[in-house]
Order: sequence, then structure tokens, then C-alpha cells
Amino acid sequence: MTTLTAPAGTTEEISAYIAAATKASWNVQGLAAGTEIKPIKKVGVLGAGTMGGGISMNFANVGIEVTIVEVQQAALDRGIGVIRKNYQNSADKGRFPQEEVGIRMGMLKGTLSRADLADCDLIIEAIFEDMAIKKEIFADLDKIAKPGAILATNTSYLDINEIASVTKRPQDVIGLHFFSPANVMKLLEIVRAKHTSDTVVATSMDLAKKIGKVAALAGVCPGFIGNRMLAKRGQASSYLVAAGVMPWDIDAAFNKFGFKMGPYQMSDLAGLDIGWKPGAKTANPLRDMICERTPRRGQKSGAGFYDYDENRIGRPSPEVEAIVKEFASNSGVAPRTVTHEEILEECVFPMINEGAAILEEGMAQRAGDIDVTWLNGYGFPQDKGGPMFLGDKVGLQRVLDVTERVAKAVPEIKVSNLLREMAKDGRKFADLPAQPIKV
Repeated sequence: MTTLTAPAGTTEEISAYIAAATKASWNVQGLAAGTEIKPIKKVGVLGAGTMGGGISMNFANVGIEVTIVEVQQAALDRGIGVIRKNYQNSADKGRFPQEEVGIRMGMLKGTLSRADLADCDLIIEAIFEDMAIKKEIFADLDKIAKPGAILATNTSYLDINEIASVTKRPQDVIGLHFFSPANVMKLLEIVRAKHTSDTVVATSMDLAKKIGKVAALAGVCPGFIGNRMLAKRGQASSYLVAAGVMPWDIDAAFNKFGFKMGPYQMSDLAGLDIGWKPGAKTANPLRDMICERTPRRGQKSGAGFYDYDENRIGRPSPEVEAIVKEFASNSGVAPRTVTHEEILEECVFPMINEGAAILEEGMAQRAGDIDVTWLNGYGFPQDKGGPMFLGDKVGLQRVLDVTERVAKAVPEIKVSNLLREMAKDGRKFADLPAQPIKV
């Protein structure tokens, strides 16, 4: 039996697969040769925070003018200041000449008025995940933007069809999901909505290449490709914690697998209070319990799932251990002792199953696109080739058997019919033909 912590193949085999999958990801199924590509000479970005600033840098880096819109001058000044600091740090490290700092900053213009986006060829909304606010913005952009301008949302989860519905130009609306930090991360998840035109898709793919990204095309579904699968990992790991498995034991298994950060290390880095406020009862009750123990908010507060020293080095927390034991005793889940291999199987195989569901629904063009997404956007270990490549290597029957067992305990996990059929027939994801995104 293939051990999950071992490489999924030879270095040469995996390198060749990743190269071929990356090359194939640029090929949009059903897109006619010679499809028009719009010239993108000026970009607008709504939001000067971490994400908006990082997105803006991608375009300034290649000489494309960017207009950044914020609602308050202080936020705008802070965001542009961070961009300048990032560029200055890069110049000081010798990554480009000092004079390049001024050149790149000269491509940026800050404003408090959305009306200043009227001459942009592409406008990217990069605010927090609130559907009502995003719809208000797109309704406004519909009035402001020039005819033919591409209107993009950086949403990582929300329904882009619903966002597009408030405009009179849904054919010009697309998802451009950058990953944080957007000026560093290679992946750009391009999300085709129901009415998105071929020209807008082709232009977005072309632009991704110009700004040095690796593109993966997805369809509209909750979480698209990457975050949809990530949610299943989270649900599976939450079940293990409910059975009394400590967060650091789960993280240790993922570290051994090859992830630089496990699920709970990542939560501490992002901040446990995202989407939470005092007294809240969310879909993550353990997180709620921990956050109520002020000031456990993650690395930024010196304590989250882990306790942190002044260098942000984490160590298992006796307080969290007590919280987990209390949580597990009230969960109704039978206590378990699990190995690292069992942790990985029960968390990774449901992800692979969800990848099969994504293919089954036509929300990804090919299994390789899913691997490209996870390798470039989520830190999936290179020596595993990506989740779908790994599934082929360990055998889809093994993936199915474990997923069926987990699905009995975790109602959010549904076994994919495609996975069942492929396991029964002895097929591999690599055998599946490419398909157009279903809209």
C-alpha cells in the first residue's frame, strides 16, 4: 500500500506531469481559435488592503496603469504606503534597480471616487466577502464603466452569477480569484459565470500569462475549485477533533505529508476571529470556544490553537487541550486514537472525492487543472503531484473506501458518483478527457 507521506512517484515522473498539467491548463475547451482578446491598458482596483494592494502590484509590475479606489483617505494612504514599502524592500534586496521603485509607483493612482474608473479596461473588486456590498458595487460599476470594460470580482466563494445579475452587461463579468499575498502567489483562479463571453475568458487567460500567473479555469459553485475542496478538508479535520484528536497532531500529519502549514497552523496565521465576534455561534463551535478565551485570536494575539513566543514560534497549548477535551466530550462523537496515516487518509481523500464531484459537475476542465490549483495556490506538496495525481497513485478504490467511511460520520461530505464509477471500472483521473466548463 502506498504510504501517503512518501513521494507519489519518481521526481522525473512528477515533474513531467506537473509541466504537462500546467501547459494544458491554459487551453480553454470550446474556445474558438482567434477569439478576440481585448487590450488591457488601464486597470481599476476597488480596495487598497492586503489583497487589493497585492493585485495592483501585479499590473504595475508589467507597466499597466492602475487606479486604486478606497473609501477613506487614511486607508488609501496606508495601502499605497505598503506597496511602496514592498517595492523598496525588493529593490534593497537587489531584485530590481532602485529606480524601478519610482517607475512602478508611477503606474499607480489613488482615489476616493469610483467615477475615476470610467476609463479603465478592467475593474477588479477586491473587498471583503459580503454579497450585498458586492452587488451594490457592481450595480454602480455598471453605470460608471465604459462599454466593453471587464468587470471582475476577486471573491473566493460567492456566487458570481448573482453578482453579475445586478448589471446590464453580465457577459462582461468574470471571477478573478487572486491568492494572498497576491503579488507573490502564482495561482489565478479564473471563474467563468453563466453569461461570461468567450472574449472575456480569452482576455483574462491572456492577461494572467502577462502578469506571470498560472491560470486555472473554474465554474461557478461554492468555493470554486480550491476552496470547495479545502472546505472538505476542514470538515474532516473538525470531525477528528470532535473525536478528541488534538489540532497539533493533525498539523503534524500534514507537515509530515509535506504541507508547510497544517489546517490549524493556517487558521492561527489567518486569525481565528475572521467571521467571528464575541458571543457568536458559528458553524465552527470549537473556534467559537477558543475565541471566547480572550485574547486567543491566533498568531497576532500570541495565542490561538497554539501558544506563541515573541518570534511567533508555536507550541501546543494546555488551555486549548482542555478546551478540545471539553468540546469532544460534548460532541457525541466516539473518542479515537489515530495515526498520522489515518489522519491524512481521512482528510485528503475527501478532498480528492470533492475533486471528482467538481469534474462530475463540469466545474473544472480536467483533473490536471485541479492539481495546478492546489500546487500553486494551496501549497500542496510537489512530490505528491497534486490531489488528483495522488488519487490515481494510491488507487481510487482506496480513496472511495475511506471517503465512504468518513461520509457516514460527516454529513457535509457526499460521495461522488464519478468516483464510485471510476473505482468500480479501475479507471484513473488521468484517463478523463478535457471538458468545457458547464454554465
